[in-house]
Amino acid sequence: MSDTSTGNSKVVVNRSMSLDGFIAAPGHAMNWIFDFMAPDAFPEIAAATGAMLIGRRTYEVAKRQRDADELGGKEYGGGWSGPVFVLTHRPPESPDPADMFLTGDIGEAVATARSAAGGKNLEILGADVAGQCLRRGLVDEILVYVLRCCSATASASRPRALPG
Repeated sequence: MSDTSTGNSKVVVNRSMSLDGFIAAPGHAMNWIFDFMAPDAFPEIAAATGAMLIGRRTYEVAKRQRDADELGGKEYGGGWSGPVFVLTHRPPESPDPADMFLTGDIGEAVATARSAAGGKNLEILGADVAGQCLRRGLVDEILVYVLRCCSATASASRPRALPG
């Protein structure tokens, strides 16, 4: 249980994957998910989320997808807006003013992002950041969405739909 409890808000690790455990395509891309569900498929999660804490690699992948307008330009296909905190050891020289970069302790980063969430949930994205939060006992909830598809092979660039 999180040691930074704030009312009813939670620290949530949120993941989508195929039936066989496929999470990211080459280059860590996550846009394959939208072949199997709409970007705004989870309006209740977007509404409950007040801020996001992500890792640098997740930030870079999301930035590429936003720049290519593969995600409707925003998280949850435009269904969410709020502060995004990027935990990194190497902030970019010219950071995007819409994102805030944090360095240092994971507990401090969670407390900062959770405070900015305004009483709503803090969503954790990125495998390394999620792992750090789990090891420190900072996660209140893990949501895993298993999509009705599976990858053709372990090296497939995109999963395939299951029949029926």
